[in-house]
Amino acid sequence: MNGITIILISAVVLIIGYLGYGRWLAKSWGVDFKALTPAVRMEDGKDFSPAQRFSVFAHQFSSICGAGPVTGTIVAMMFGWLPVLLWVLVGGIFFGAVHDFGALYASVKNNGKSLGQLIEKYIGKAGRHLFLAFSWLFCCIVIAAFVSMVAGTFATTAAADGSVDFAKSYAGGCAGTISILLTFSAIFFGWACRKWDLKGVAKFLFALVCIAVPFALGMVFPIYLNATGWIAVVTLYLILASAMPIQTLKTPRDFLTTIMMVAMIACAVLGIIALGINGQATITAPMVVSSETLDALAAKGNYLFPVLFVSVACGALSGFHSLVSSGTSSKQISNETHMLPVGYGAMVLESFVGVLAIVTAGIMFGDMNTAGTGALNAGTASTPFQIFAAGVARGMELMGFNATFATVFMTMNVSALALTSVDAVARIGRTSWQEFFYETNDAASSSAEQSGARKVFTNTAFSIAVTLVLGIALCFGGYLNIWPLFGASNQLLGGMTMITLAVFCKCTGRKGWMLYVPVAFLLVCTFTSLGMSIYGCWTAVVADQSFAVIATKGLQLVVAILIVVLGVIVAYNCLKELFTKKAGSIPDEEPEWSELGRKHVEESKHDVAVDAKTEVTA
Repeated sequence: MNGITIILISAVVLIIGYLGYGRWLAKSWGVDFKALTPAVRMEDGKDFSPAQRFSVFAHQFSSICGAGPVTGTIVAMMFGWLPVLLWVLVGGIFFGAVHDFGALYASVKNNGKSLGQLIEKYIGKAGRHLFLAFSWLFCCIVIAAFVSMVAGTFATTAAADGSVDFAKSYAGGCAGTISILLTFSAIFFGWACRKWDLKGVAKFLFALVCIAVPFALGMVFPIYLNATGWIAVVTLYLILASAMPIQTLKTPRDFLTTIMMVAMIACAVLGIIALGINGQATITAPMVVSSETLDALAAKGNYLFPVLFVSVACGALSGFHSLVSSGTSSKQISNETHMLPVGYGAMVLESFVGVLAIVTAGIMFGDMNTAGTGALNAGTASTPFQIFAAGVARGMELMGFNATFATVFMTMNVSALALTSVDAVARIGRTSWQEFFYETNDAASSSAEQSGARKVFTNTAFSIAVTLVLGIALCFGGYLNIWPLFGASNQLLGGMTMITLAVFCKCTGRKGWMLYVPVAFLLVCTFTSLGMSIYGCWTAVVADQSFAVIATKGLQLVVAILIVVLGVIVAYNCLKELFTKKAGSIPDEEPEWSELGRKHVEESKHDVAVDAKTEVTA
């Protein structure tokens, strides 16, 4: 099949899903365009900060669209491209987008509470602490994996004599330098937008300048560091992203990054069209692999169910997204009408990125040396990211772009996918640690309100240090031993989010039946996957009790059992509340206010009154 056809059909399906199912969902639950959101009422200049609609969309999209839409989809194509495509489309519209929008919606309706705090309100305090502990450890593991991935992308390549191969290291060095410069550019961009109240076209054009300058400088003055050096640089960036007010660095950087990602998506689509014009856009990967191949995969433990559904997370459904929706995005929504494009829309766009990855890998499949190492004929190692980057770059060359520029552009965007997720994860990990120790369940709680040991444990600097120390320590060794459990853990997080949303809907008198099938499917899928992991690890340990096996399979076994116990406890309590709570028994929270929020709202009312009086006088 032609890749262009798949892209067109998928785009139409996703647009219909957003306009049809997404709007219906928002209408069913109720959106009040006159209501003052937590970002407005509880503004504190740190975490609660009202932003323009596209700015919040950019934050949501760049935070959730990490490595998953590319890595998961391409890896899962071992079953054929059709099953992956169907799960991305069906999962994205009816599972993932509902999950992301629901977490954002519930948080906004509850004064910006995070998912852990929502669990305490609707399920119980023990559930909150279990969930926050799981969330924090989950974030530390993701930090380790993504920092390692980014550092590896930027790191130098050694020549045969051990020296730096500058030709092979150029793209990574440029991308790393651009990333550093974009940090300072984003801070300046955010400051300028606030100072001069830039909006619309003026803001967009200024953003293009703030992207172009670092890009040009990075290509002329690349910095060459090994992996350890880049880990140190990325760690410093994560400290800044976790500590600084969200509107100072994170939100403006996400705005710039999203423009880059949209440009990448456009280049991917136009590149595939260019390939099609040249007769090179045919999908050569199998639509569905043969029964013999399925049997061979099953013999290695790779069953279609549940492996497909835990491998393809971002792009279809990812539990991590709920942490972004309820942890950071809900505190920036300035109007309830923005929740649909931010929560549902960002997920639909991420699903489209997953479709592009499927099509690109399907086209590149014919160029892969499957008889050998799986490397591309051009000599590029065939990791999912490199397949995607090489495929898009090939299309860009046909469009007339310089080959070096295309390679640097794609390397930069591929690393940005991971980098803008890991800075969100670091911030969420910090807040999860703090919320675990907060005495109250108030979203606006702060370290200053705590006493004794709680004051120390909830201190921002201490929380960042604890989170990053463990995350970076795992980066140097350890996370790979438990990474095989990440997919199931991530989808279990999604299942727990869906149950919490179902309880929220029932308690507040909203329709929640559309969540029941996703809840059942995710719980069966994740517990099946974890059960298979436990059986496989136990069998491996019994067969070989060497230190190497115990250190890997033994550790996976312990962690998998702990995750299952946690999941069962939280799922049981959630389901119990779902069946016993009376419909409409817990209304939405009464609006909370901060001094800064009240001040700005009063000033806004005063400005409106003055404008009205001026018009009457005139």
